[in-house]
Order: sequence, then C-alpha cells, then structure tokens
Amino acid sequence: MPMGHTATAQAGSGGLTATEHRLANGLRVVLSEDHLTPVAAVCLWYDVGSRHEVKGRTGLAHLFEHLMFQGSAQVKGNGHFELVQGAGGSLNGTTSFERTNYFETMPAHQLELALWLEADRMGSLLTALDDESMENQRDVVKNERRQRYDNVPYGTAFEKLTALSYPEGHPYHHTPIGSMADLDAATLEDARQFFRTYYAPNNAVLSVVGDIDPEQTLAWIEKYFGSIPSHDGKPTPRDGSLPDVIGEQVREIVEEEVPARALMAAYRLPEDGTRACDAIDVALTILGGGESSRLYNRLVRRDRTAVAAGFGLLRLAGAPSLGWLDVKTSGDVEVPVIESAIDEELARFAEQGPTAEEMERAQAQLEREWLDRLGTVAGRADELCRYAVLFGDPQLALTAVQRVLEVTAEEVQEAAGKRLRPDNRAVLVYEPVAADDTEEAAAAAGTDENEEAAK
Repeated sequence: MPMGHTATAQAGSGGLTATEHRLANGLRVVLSEDHLTPVAAVCLWYDVGSRHEVKGRTGLAHLFEHLMFQGSAQVKGNGHFELVQGAGGSLNGTTSFERTNYFETMPAHQLELALWLEADRMGSLLTALDDESMENQRDVVKNERRQRYDNVPYGTAFEKLTALSYPEGHPYHHTPIGSMADLDAATLEDARQFFRTYYAPNNAVLSVVGDIDPEQTLAWIEKYFGSIPSHDGKPTPRDGSLPDVIGEQVREIVEEEVPARALMAAYRLPEDGTRACDAIDVALTILGGGESSRLYNRLVRRDRTAVAAGFGLLRLAGAPSLGWLDVKTSGDVEVPVIESAIDEELARFAEQGPTAEEMERAQAQLEREWLDRLGTVAGRADELCRYAVLFGDPQLALTAVQRVLEVTAEEVQEAAGKRLRPDNRAVLVYEPVAADDTEEAAAAAGTDENEEAAK
C-alpha cells in the first residue's frame, strides 16, 4: 500500500483536512473526506500546459486534452463520457498555460468507476490513439477556436494581449488554444511523444474529495494506478521570468465588427504564490471587482462613458501574472476619454491608497470566492491539485484565504503604485467597423476569411 500521512486541521482552514500519499511510481495522491452529501470528486492534474510547448507545435496540450476522451485500451470511442454520465456523474477537462486537468463528480458508490477510467487512459491511451481519433479531435479543436476566438466579438483579445505582454519566444507568448497552422501541422507521432513525455504518474497529482472511505479509496488507487510505469524524460520548463515592469506602453488598434468600442489592457503583475500577488489581487478587487468598485462607479455610474468595466487577476506561477482590464464604451464615447479617467483613478489610488471600508469589502469578497471554491467537492479537489502541482503543497489550498486577509492597506497601495502604471501595460483598442468594411479590408489584403477557413 502507498505510504502517506494524515493532516490535522490547520488554523484558518475552516476545519477542512487533507491527507497526502505517494505511490511507488511517483503519483501524488491527496484525499479529503466530506460526508455532507453522498458524492465524490476525482481530479487529476498533469503538470503540462501551453508553456511546455515549442514553437511550431502550439496547441498540443489542448489537443491532447481532447484526445484523452477518445478512448483507451478498455474504453472505446466516447465510452468515458457514456460510462460516467450513465452512472449519474459529470465530467470534463481543461487546459491552461500551466496544467491540464481532468475531473469527474460521481455518486459516492461509483467512485471506483471514475478511478478505473482515469487510470485506464493514463496507462493505455497509446493503444487507442490512431489517425482517425487524431483527425477527429483536430477538427473539434479547430472548430472550438473558430467558435470561441475567431468568430465572436472581441474573441481574439486574450490571444492578442498575451502576445503583446510576453515577448516572442517566451513560454507564455501563445495561448493554450494554439494556432490553426500548428494544429494542422501536428502529427500522430507528435501526439504520441507528447503523451509519453507528460502523461506519466510521476508528472501528475490525483485528488479525491467527498463521501469516501480513505482506506478503500487508496486501495483502489493502488490497484488501478500502481502498475503504470513512471517516465523521467520530461524537459525542464523554460524560464518565464521577466522584469517587473514592461517599460513602455505596448498598443494595438483592432478594427473589427464589434458591438461597441472597447479598451482592454493587460498589466504585468507579481507571480502567484507571493504576498505581492495577494496584495495586487486586493487592489484589483477594489478598483474593478464588481459594481461597487472604483472604476465601475466612475465610468458606468458617474461619467456614464461605459456600459461595463472590470479589472481582474489572472494568477500565474511560472511567469508574471496578468491584470486584465476590460471596458466597453457607451454610445459614441471615444476611447481616450475612458483611458484618461482610468489613469486618473489609478494615480489617485497609488497616491492615497484604499480606505478601511474598501479593504474590508475587498477581502470579504475574496474570502467568499475562496469559500465558493472549497465549498464543493469538485472545487476543493481542484484547489488541492493546484497547490500540489504549482507550489508543491496541497495543504496551502486550505489556508490561502488567510494570506489574503493578512495583507495590509499599505502593501496594497505599494503594489498598485509599482505595477498599475501606463508604462506597464499592453493595450488593445477596439474600433467598430461595418461588416462591409471588414469584407472589403479582408479582400484587399488577400486574406478572405472564408478562403482561409477552407484551407
């Protein structure tokens, strides 16, 4: 049986506990009992995301997320979905810069099924991976890109801002969706090599949370995962560090068929897992976290120059995090009017800092979000995996809110003053054009969208 230890409830954990174990093949296991409802969540994080990809083969991590649902040695075709949903469960998978995860929430008595399914595809996916499944999921991912990025208003904003925020050659320069050209270029052997390199038990964390018997759960995990061999060929991720400040404002004007003018910006912020990141999280919550925030009150309520205004944090552990500013203008308001008001509010915040009331409200809002994540078995399983993969300690998930609540107003003001500056942002300005203008411009450039899609 695997070795492990039992954790006692830590201060600030709300009484939640987790136990950690490791199989002989390197698989890390985290268990957390919760007998409130008869359900169990299984979450499996692989330490692979788009930051591990190389130029010319972007999108492989996301493509492989889809391939993992295309059958394995014992489960053919769409069988993973059919078995889980037929047992009353739900499931999915996602890919980010820093990880790929798979998860199921099951009736407690069906937990063994979910564990068996995850183990079967971890240990035997290559048996079922062929040209047919590769082509099938390549087309699925390309359609997903069209539906979520290319053919929706403002759909490519995240991709554009990421490319502007991280220089060419940086591991975070491209987004997980990948480019159409790279998706077309990926071969079956590329996929097989990617699986061999990253989809190994010693590159994964498995968490199980809910109405479980820990001893029985560990026995099932050992039974189904224990014989899967480890793999030691994973390359070291490329360095994602950058200077604290970009040093100049990077700007791009996008003329597209969108409903309204928009100003979007990405600020380079402290890495996740640091006290400075927690401080800037509080700052962004005060400035743009909901309808009580400073920017919403200024732009939407007072000036009425915008119909929406938000400022949020994309936490990243292997590179500078991103502060995401998103403002949609009202009527014929010009973007410079919006931008001037934003800079005025940021400068005032850096000079004066937050009020005691704003600190209390923002920290309460972040505490509620933490409780929401840990309040479900699926959310808690995901958080335990996240802290295990990114920071080496799943127990940190249970006390994360305490670190946010300890941040002082002075630290929030200092973080904002250092980072929320015009010379530390990448900016997108969206200018609406009529559909006819878009078609004429595309034709003039020789890049008609319909022709491109048909290639």
